[in-house]
Amino acid sequence: MPAILAKKLGMTQRFLDDGRVERVTVLEAGPCPVTAIRTHEADGYEAVQLGFGAVREKALNKPLLGHLKKVDAPPVKTLVEFRDEAGELVVGDTVTVETFEVGQTVKVSGVGKGKGFQGTIKRHNYASGPKSHGSHNKRAPGSIGASATPSRVFKGIRGPGRMGGKRVTQKGLTIVELMPDRNLMMVRGSVPGSKGDTVEVRTDA
Repeated sequence: MPAILAKKLGMTQRFLDDGRVERVTVLEAGPCPVTAIRTHEADGYEAVQLGFGAVREKALNKPLLGHLKKVDAPPVKTLVEFRDEAGELVVGDTVTVETFEVGQTVKVSGVGKGKGFQGTIKRHNYASGPKSHGSHNKRAPGSIGASATPSRVFKGIRGPGRMGGKRVTQKGLTIVELMPDRNLMMVRGSVPGSKGDTVEVRTDA
């Protein structure tokens, strides 16, 4: 189950050999140095830790910088562990887009775009009320509980609040094209996050 870290560059379209047009998201995937291997014996679980996003040494604190220098890895901004991903990888290896294949199905995880404080119609797809004849309930959420019994509002009521800005995983995305010389991966459809955000790409297995 290959995995890699990538930066979302944006969306575009590609014309395939059969004339079809694919709407794709362009990801700058890797290269990701392997900075640690977790094992059952030492850590209680199996995982591989990948680094991504080259930065200056000045941008890192000393514990993180020491961890990277210990395994001869370059200064990187992001470290992420992928469970059960170790396989034949060892510390010092580098994961690139060549780990994946065109036509492979992947899932992409990242932090979705924040949309601020929203009402129930936008946040939970509530229906709006009548808009004419003096209605005072155009976009109000409606009743949220009785008065005497139970004299409170139950937990979990869907109401207004902050929308977005949470971790999202988009599954079932197909790899349309790989450009190993430029570390680019193009997947069909949209992925979570804004342009420039770091996302996790894993095979959808």
